[in-house]
Amino acid sequence: MVTITEDARTHRIDRRIYGHFAEHLGRGIYEGIWVGEDSDIPHRNGIRSDVVAALRAIKVPVVRWPGGCFADEYHWQRGIGPRAERPTMINTLWGGVVESNHFGTHEYFELLHQLDAEAYICGNLGSGTVAEMRDWIEYITRDGTSPMADLRKRHGREQPWRLHFFGVGNESWGCGGNMRPQYYADLYRHYQTYVRQFGEFPIYKIACGANGDDYEWTEVLMAQAGALMDGLSLHYYTIPTGDWSAKGSAVDFDENEWYETIRQARRIGELLERHCAIMDKHDPDKRVGLIVDEWGTWCDPTPGTNPSFLEQQNTIRDAIVAAVTFNRFHRYADRVRMANIAQMVNVLQAMLLTDGPALVKTPTYYAFALYTDHHDAFFVDARPDPDDAPGLIGAHGEYTVSWKDDAYTITVTNTSLDEKLDATVDLPGRVTTVHRHQILTGARPNSHNTVAAPDEVALADFDGYRVDGSRLRLTVPPHSIVTLRVSHA
Repeated sequence: MVTITEDARTHRIDRRIYGHFAEHLGRGIYEGIWVGEDSDIPHRNGIRSDVVAALRAIKVPVVRWPGGCFADEYHWQRGIGPRAERPTMINTLWGGVVESNHFGTHEYFELLHQLDAEAYICGNLGSGTVAEMRDWIEYITRDGTSPMADLRKRHGREQPWRLHFFGVGNESWGCGGNMRPQYYADLYRHYQTYVRQFGEFPIYKIACGANGDDYEWTEVLMAQAGALMDGLSLHYYTIPTGDWSAKGSAVDFDENEWYETIRQARRIGELLERHCAIMDKHDPDKRVGLIVDEWGTWCDPTPGTNPSFLEQQNTIRDAIVAAVTFNRFHRYADRVRMANIAQMVNVLQAMLLTDGPALVKTPTYYAFALYTDHHDAFFVDARPDPDDAPGLIGAHGEYTVSWKDDAYTITVTNTSLDEKLDATVDLPGRVTTVHRHQILTGARPNSHNTVAAPDEVALADFDGYRVDGSRLRLTVPPHSIVTLRVSHA
């Protein structure tokens, strides 16, 4: 049994934990988001209307762009001005394809406008200059008259944009320069100086953080540059086999791979605990946010696709990974202020898959939909049975609880392949209203949606609960996620 008490509400769960990541990689931008103003596919100013509508429905709060590894080869001035005159480049990181630069700064902010989302731009530290980064900030945020503001106006944008978040480099320990933490810390101190506040609003500066369990990186960055940052990133991917050289199929997996995937996903809890402890030592007031700006499942590419495009199918297993990850973000949300799943469309653990004019919503998309009531709610540190770890119900059950607008949102996940989960949630008073009761599941653990069968996996009403005074009694089927939103007297 899980017991909820009135005094168990703690920190707020920032809606930005449900952020997204869109990189110039494969079909993520082109075909996924941008189709161009001459396309027969319905669009608004070149941006796919069906993609925007779907993402608005899950309340996307922030979009990280242009990378990823691509960010440290991206020179922003190639992506402004008349599209026919923009110089191309070779995307050496992701397949050696030609990048047209047709989707640049103006198009990115148009996407944000249509989504009603916030901007998170990752700057080029690896191959760019301090002056280039400074000029980009001026171009985006400077009002009045200045060289970069005047250039922006000549390209059709009179008013500056709001730049909420700016990352100073990406994966500087790897594709962003193969740096040591001490060297990057000095570069961060240098470059962040020139992320100037030209406009009315301050820019939240994010330093490149650790890869997985590289705790030394966090220690060095917090010690040497913590006072000059607002956020520190963390990257962690769930590899189904645990082996980067043979990650495993996105759809053809056995029981062992299923449970290994869940184990790998749960490992992010340990990483958050240990990185947060280091940050607490240097920043006990929790001023600096932990920004998990790349996470998700990473499988072998779909057979027959360009392996450099990182396209993979998306099954119930991916949705379960998302739920397991969200639950841990909630618990550490006093430090975790944002997270960005990799990636938004057509790449890795995507929300959406496109094929010409067709659009498919993935199981992960529906997992995000199930968690929307947790946005900006207060985390409730509900107590499980004494034999269970916090946030777990037995070996296969997971739960998270939040409070907002005089109602509790309770999400329960059953990670078992073949056993139902019986759970009881005890509220502080008699249950009066069940506002929402939905389930995400599939006929099989690898159920997924395709163009031919777009609704194989979707949300449905959940009737496997009953109200008994102050208690909710749930029976959750195998490999399922359930959300209930309830009020009590």
